[in-house]
Amino acid sequence: MQLTLAFTNPANRDRLMFFKERKTLESILDAPDPVSLVAPLRAKLKQSALAPGVLAQEPEYFIDMQKQFYLLPVLSGEEVMTEAGFRTRILNVASVSKADAVTAAAAQQAQSGASPGQAQAAANATSQLKEFSAAVVFVIDSTISMDPYIERTREAISKVYAQIAKENLGRQVKFGLVAFRSSTQAVPGLEYVTKMYADPNTVKDGADFLAKAADLKQAKVSSKSFNEDSYAGVMQAIDKVDWSPFGARYVVLITDAGALDGDDKLSGTGLNAEQVRIEASNPGVAIYTLHLKTAAGAKDHAKAEAQYQALSTYTGTNTSLYYPVDAGDLDAFGSKVDALASAITGQVKAAYMGDDAIGSAMNSKAAPAEQKMLDDAALIGHAMRLAYLGEKTGAQAPPVFQAWIADRDPIKQNVPTTDVRVLLTKSQLSDLSDVLKKILDAANEGLISPSEMFERLRSVAATMGTDPNQLKQDGTAKLSELGVLGEYLDDLPYHSEVLNLDEETWKSWDGLAQEKFIRTLSTKLRHYQVYNADVDRWVPLAEGSDARDNVYPVPLEMMP
Repeated sequence: MQLTLAFTNPANRDRLMFFKERKTLESILDAPDPVSLVAPLRAKLKQSALAPGVLAQEPEYFIDMQKQFYLLPVLSGEEVMTEAGFRTRILNVASVSKADAVTAAAAQQAQSGASPGQAQAAANATSQLKEFSAAVVFVIDSTISMDPYIERTREAISKVYAQIAKENLGRQVKFGLVAFRSSTQAVPGLEYVTKMYADPNTVKDGADFLAKAADLKQAKVSSKSFNEDSYAGVMQAIDKVDWSPFGARYVVLITDAGALDGDDKLSGTGLNAEQVRIEASNPGVAIYTLHLKTAAGAKDHAKAEAQYQALSTYTGTNTSLYYPVDAGDLDAFGSKVDALASAITGQVKAAYMGDDAIGSAMNSKAAPAEQKMLDDAALIGHAMRLAYLGEKTGAQAPPVFQAWIADRDPIKQNVPTTDVRVLLTKSQLSDLSDVLKKILDAANEGLISPSEMFERLRSVAATMGTDPNQLKQDGTAKLSELGVLGEYLDDLPYHSEVLNLDEETWKSWDGLAQEKFIRTLSTKLRHYQVYNADVDRWVPLAEGSDARDNVYPVPLEMMP
């Protein structure tokens, strides 16, 4: 099992620097004013390929690991506290990217920022961005009470399409529409769980969109619970829309209800907010949520807000795209939909015209209530363009070397520079799923009789080759000491709730805490099934290698 890193999108931070020696990096993190040490290095890198103590820096554009696979294995690491008070990991990494001599030379020139290449690169980027396009799929709750919001969304899209036609941007901006309700097995009268009314790939223009969306009306009957299957609606948009023709990819979720959790028997996906967000990050989709906080859902607001905050954190920049609409006010909702649709269209126009879209968005005047949304939209749009240019220019990780990096930006220390992935083969993922299922079965037994859980786990440990007589019998033996998951989790640089659980802690939890533990493991187990079935994202580590040796880059947060 191999740990590897993936670069985050550099839209809201400077490019990651690879240092030759650990002490150079440590001196920056320990400095009261890290800018004074970093700024001269950045200036040197802009002038030439070399800066003292720096081996390389990450590419200017974002590299999508799914399309341009690279290995950045972690050789060792240590968590430290910076002078500014942030927990940061100092990591010794190896960069292993497939780069022939020509590509490597081009990459090195691009990284150097040397002035002749810089001018050409800027010209190339402007040219590439003329083909930059956006798809915005509205995913709207169509249950009882939603008609006014459905109509107002149609109105907003109609206005934007009129503007698009006026500016001749019809090829660059497309809108789609998905509606969702809840389980039709529980309430057949709901007619559907999700329904695609308009696919952005097939919509010709505004009139065509409105014709396709004309039949969308709220349900005639109530759902079984107040929560609706929002995640099913979002997953329909993620899975059923071909996002590949578009550089900017957005889902706008509109609902007045909370979402059915993955373990709810009415859920159509079996996934929670975090898993849906991870699925959206694979095609690079940003999820906006407009949460209508109507009086009818007052008891549900806090839980729903937590769900949608988790769902709408855009992984690329760690930006929350959750926007509440207090009291479900229709005018406030309309202003937000208008502002968002116009902002996204404006960014595509700016890219097409060769303008600085992030600057033009920041300088645009908006009502204070919408300003945060516009600022966020500008940042996400910038991240989408970096990803698009990375794909078009074939941006690659630096060629083979060993170096020291920090997993947070040395200046903006709350911004991560990398995400951790765990590379698992099919057999490892299968074994991990089997062990997790046994832990779940034991935990379910433990709900009835707390001591039964760890008795079951001792039996599991014995079948896996651990001598049960060697294990502590006094209630303080942690799951890690049972050896049940050790080979998967022991060396991972994070705190595992599962490994640190012991019998005394389990017994001290009330029923709700135990059930939450079980629900978390259950949703992860269901997500492993999604990974297993996802043929497109299994990666060969060597050309012509046996398919059984292909690996899946599992996000660290999805490990138990």
